[in-house]
Amino acid sequence: MSLTEVLVAVALAVGLAGILVPLLPGSALIFAAVLAWAITIGTAGGWAVLTIATALLLVGTVVKYAVPGKHLKDAGIPASTQWIGAGTAIVGFFVVPVVGIVIGFVLGVYLAEHRRVGPAQAWPSTKHALRAVGLSILIELTAGLLATLTWVVGVVAT
Repeated sequence: MSLTEVLVAVALAVGLAGILVPLLPGSALIFAAVLAWAITIGTAGGWAVLTIATALLLVGTVVKYAVPGKHLKDAGIPASTQWIGAGTAIVGFFVVPVVGIVIGFVLGVYLAEHRRVGPAQAWPSTKHALRAVGLSILIELTAGLLATLTWVVGVVAT
């Protein structure tokens, strides 16, 4: 393995970790690493790998928002609750490093649902939202792993 391939492999690993721990832009880092590799080797095979990896990451990004959003809509959780959760997740990210984004999201959804449906139904709604977030992470991780696997196949083939 060349130094470039080692550095790309490290960047891909960090990108995959960034998907699991929402501290780094995981999919963007994976894309950037494969792009750097494709530019460095400059072959048709490298560009084909980049194209496939990009398509996988784009599809993963679209699906990661569409599928959980539909689950939340089916569960009766309005978009306003989701936006409140997202806003408090951003605040949580800065208040409590690393885990604050999750704590902020859960707290925001719970408080919004507590206000909307009352204390008895707030926690079940929050659990639906947490499942949706888990599903979103799983979808993005799958896309990231497939893009990484595409790169590995490209390295072996070139």
